Amino acid sequence: MGDSRKFFKEFRAFVERGSAIDMAVGIIVGSVMTGLVNSLVKDIILPPIGFILGNIDFSQFFIVLSGGQPGVHYNTVAEAQAAGASTMNIGVFLNSVVSFLITMFALFLFVRMMNKIRAKSAITTRVCPYCKTNINAEASKCPNCCSVVVPEKIVPQQPSDLEKHIKKMTKIAKNKIKKIKK
Repeated sequence: MGDSRKFFKEFRAFVERGSAIDMAVGIIVGSVMTGLVNSLVKDIILPPIGFILGNIDFSQFFIVLSGGQPGVHYNTVAEAQAAGASTMNIGVFLNSVVSFLITMFALFLFVRMMNKIRAKSAITTRVCPYCKTNINAEASKCPNCCSVVVPEKIVPQQPSDLEKHIKKMTKIAKNKIKKIKK
């Protein structure tokens, strides 16, 4: 009985941590994003490319590997598979590759934007060059291996790129307002 209570307490603590909730939100957003990107590729991007290349429907681009009727040309994957042919669906794979690339590019842009928004925290620790443990940046002696180390200055917290740009734009706007008032 005590083990099950401990197990549920641990599970509750895990769920209540922000990282578990963040992970769940990420998975849900990812699944929705997948449907959106697949539709974008299948319905928006590839049809014009297929039109430019001579009315090619990429989802119907396939190679018959075996089976089916000899000498018969199949127009669609469904026709070939209905005739018992084994097909290599190159167009479906191409759609997946394009979807993957678009998803990765969108993820890259999102992470890049978040890194610009996030402020850089103060650097208060460093690694001891002798025992490789974390020590205070201003320490003159490592508390773990007792080696003498050169103290370093603590780098204060840096504002994010977004905060820097907002301050710059505010300053420009104030100068423009002063000129207008004159």
